[in-house]
Order: sequence, then C-alpha cells, then structure tokens
Amino acid sequence: MLDTIQAINRTAAFNRWAGFEVTSAANGEAELRMDFREEDMGQYAGFLHAGMIGALLDTVSGFAAASVAGRVLASHFSVNCISPAVGRAFVARGRVVKAGRKQVFAAAELYARGEGDALKLVATGNAILVPVEEAAAKPAA
Repeated sequence: MLDTIQAINRTAAFNRWAGFEVTSAANGEAELRMDFREEDMGQYAGFLHAGMIGALLDTVSGFAAASVAGRVLASHFSVNCISPAVGRAFVARGRVVKAGRKQVFAAAELYARGEGDALKLVATGNAILVPVEEAAAKPAA
C-alpha cells in the first residue's frame, strides 16, 4: 500500500512543489513529512502558512482513507491551529476513524520538528471523504 500511495503523491503537482514525502500508509493510517522553506511557505510572521497546514492535514487524511477505501475526494475538512507552526520540518499523521460505503471519517494531527527530534503538536483536523469511482477515460475530441 505504501508504494501505491507514494505513487499517487508523485502525480500531484502541488505535493511535489511542497515536498510532501509519504513515510507510511496502510490499514487506515498515513504519515507525511515536509521540510519548511522560509522563502515560500511562511506567513508574514515567519510561521508555516495556515494554507500549508490545511494542505498537509487534508492530504494525510485522504491518504489514510485511500488505504482502506480506494480513491476518495474530500467533501469536508476542518482545521484547528493550536500553536504557531514553527519548525524546520513538519510531520502530519492521519487515521481513519470510521469507514463506511459512502463516507470515510478521518482525523489528523500536524507536528512541528525543531532542532532536535522532539515533535510539538501545532494543529489538528477532521475530514469527511467520499469514495469515488475511478475516472473514466476521456472521450476523443
């Protein structure tokens, strides 16, 4: 499953730009890692931008859900910023809370890694994802 989710991650231009690295994905759980780039990921005070926080939480929730439900799309997600996201790298962890036929509920946490290996919780999120059919081939014009 990890290879499949890593391959999916590589197809997303935003994920490649951001440097999202899938470090684990199986059995309703996933983990991402991302190095902080001050020149294009910070907000005005130098913290990780809330848009990036949301992207990490959304993506890790989707990958956790995909590990049990196949292809999914988010129908809702929420973000709770707990403390300033300051770190040299960030780790996002997602897990499926409940997977049904029509909806998958997931929860996620985002941690900042400073100079050492200690992780500090900086944000949490919840997502509702919807399993979708594989995209049909586009008809020729």
